[in-house]
Amino acid sequence: MYNITLIPGDGIGPEVTKSVREIIAAAGVDVNWEIVNAGANVMEEEGTPLPEKVLDSIKKNQVALKGPITTPVGSGFRSVNVAIRQKLDLYINLRPAKILPGAPTQFENLDVVIFRENTEGLYAGIEHMVGDDAAESIKITTRKASERIVRAAFEYAKKHNRDKVTAVHKANILKLTDGLFKSVAEEVAQDYPEVEFDNKIVDNMCMQLVQYPEDYDVLVLPNLYGDIVSDLCAGLIGGLGVTPGANLNDELAVFEAVHGSAPDIAGEDKANPIALLLSAVLMLRYLDETQAADKIEDAIGQVLVEAEVLTADLGGQAKTTEITEEIINKIN
Repeated sequence: MYNITLIPGDGIGPEVTKSVREIIAAAGVDVNWEIVNAGANVMEEEGTPLPEKVLDSIKKNQVALKGPITTPVGSGFRSVNVAIRQKLDLYINLRPAKILPGAPTQFENLDVVIFRENTEGLYAGIEHMVGDDAAESIKITTRKASERIVRAAFEYAKKHNRDKVTAVHKANILKLTDGLFKSVAEEVAQDYPEVEFDNKIVDNMCMQLVQYPEDYDVLVLPNLYGDIVSDLCAGLIGGLGVTPGANLNDELAVFEAVHGSAPDIAGEDKANPIALLLSAVLMLRYLDETQAADKIEDAIGQVLVEAEVLTADLGGQAKTTEITEEIINKIN
C-alpha cells in the first residue's frame, strides 16, 4: 500500500480527485490517501491558503496528487501552486505533451516532454515600483538551477531512450541571464554524448513546434518560457483537459492537473477528470506501477477514440461520473 498525499483543491478539484481515486482503485493499486486541503476553501478556517500541514504531509509521504487550487485575492501569495513549488524546492516542472488516440487535435505526430525550471527566473517575484510610473522586475538565473534542470532533462532522455534534448532561450537579447542558461546547457550536454543536443531561440521554437512538432523530443527551458511553451504544446495535443503535469525534485513528487479550478461548473458533475487522471498515470509510472498505468492510459485512449462518453470540453455531453464509469469499464 502506498501512502500518498491528496490535495483535492477548489472548484472542480474535489470532483476530479474523487474520479481519479476510483479509477486508480479499479486498476488494482492500493493507496492510503492522506487528505489535506489548500486554497480558497481553507482560507477562512486556517488564515492561509497553504497551511503548513500540507507541506508537512508532502514531505512525509514524498508523493502527492493535487487538484486545481484557487489563490484567494489578497492572500499574500501570488500563487499557491508557485508557493508549493518554491517552498519544497520542486525545481522540475514536467509536462509531457503526447497526442492520445482520439484526442481533439489536427496533429498526428507529437510526443514532446518539457522540462521547465521551476524556482527562479522572473517567477522569483523580485519586482518593485520605480516611482509612480514604472515597474521593474528582476530576472534571476543561477548556474546551480540551470545545471540541475538541464541535467534532469538529459537523465530523462537517457532513461527513456529519447534521442534529443533542445535547450530553449533568448540569449540573442538577454545575453547574461539566458546566455548563462545556454552556456550551462552546452556544458552539461558534453556529459551525454549519446543524446543529440541543440538549442533554439524561444520565439523560433514556438514557430517550429507549430510547423514541425515531430522534430522535437525533450525541451528544457527557463521558468517563463517553459510556462508559455508547455501551454502551446497543450494546445497542439487537444488542450489542458488532456494534459498532465508534475513538479519534482530528487526526493519529492507532486502530480497535478494543469488546468484551473473552473468554479463556474463546480458541483455540477460536468468536469473532465482526464488531465488529473493522466497526471496520476505519471504518478503510477513514478511508483513503478507500470501495468496499472498502462491499463488506465489504454482505457482513456479507448474512450477518446469511441467518442461516445465525453465531457463538454471534449465535444460530448457526459457527466464526470459517467466518463469515470466508462473508463473503469474499459479497465475491467
